[in-house]
Amino acid sequence: MGAAYFYHLTQRPLEATLPVLLEKSLAAGWRVAVRGTDPARMDWLDQRLWLGPEEGFLPHGLAGGKHDALQPVLLTVQTAMPNDAACLMAVDGAEVAPDEVSRLDRVCILFDGHDAMAVEAARGQWRALTGAGCKAQYWSEESGRWEKKAEA
Repeated sequence: MGAAYFYHLTQRPLEATLPVLLEKSLAAGWRVAVRGTDPARMDWLDQRLWLGPEEGFLPHGLAGGKHDALQPVLLTVQTAMPNDAACLMAVDGAEVAPDEVSRLDRVCILFDGHDAMAVEAARGQWRALTGAGCKAQYWSEESGRWEKKAEA
């Protein structure tokens, strides 16, 4: 049984935080699905990941290609995870179901702390997931480094 980790982004934007979490996930041996809500935004994230440093290259793909099942990191707006992901990273308010938290090794929910609607949506996800019996942790970078602020 996995857990949902909520990441409250206040110091660094998604495009800076996501690669760090992806590297850690790949180092743990997990395939990852990054789920968003807008295909254009996922395309934008795909471009940002390609622009990273050469020594920190993150192998990834944008869903919809013929090699989706082979991708270590797959960016998608769908709930299906054809790359057999063990970790799901939800961005931009993408929905996560309690059964996904139970089935996967890790679920990460990243949200913009400067966007009141994103914060409220994350609070709703916290209530829904913990209310369904899922383990959850809330992490904040408010102090300049990541600190666990709550656990359920």
